[in-house]
Amino acid sequence: MRTILYCLTALVVMALAFNAYQENYATQQTLKDVAKLQRKIAAKRERLAILKAEWAYLNRPDRLRELAALNFETLGLMELQPEHFGRADQVSYPQPDLLPILNPIEVSGTQEQHP
Repeated sequence: MRTILYCLTALVVMALAFNAYQENYATQQTLKDVAKLQRKIAAKRERLAILKAEWAYLNRPDRLRELAALNFETLGLMELQPEHFGRADQVSYPQPDLLPILNPIEVSGTQEQHP
């Protein structure tokens, strides 16, 4: 009886060791995948920073002014005049949506006098 118990215990220990071995390799592979994704994210962030810098460089006011002057006739642009701009009080802001009145209350102009 002891021999069977020892064999079963040894088999359980071997099964647990095999499971731990597989989990170890799965964890290592997951850590490698995470590191690879972090490198990709860093590369994408670097690319985004470069694109933002390029956009800022291309949208410099002096460069845009020069391009507008060079292509003024081709684009059919109009010269800016003060009347092209509006005042803040001329801007129509959207009105907020009014909620429906679910429980209306009757209101009259006269109040009853209680003696």
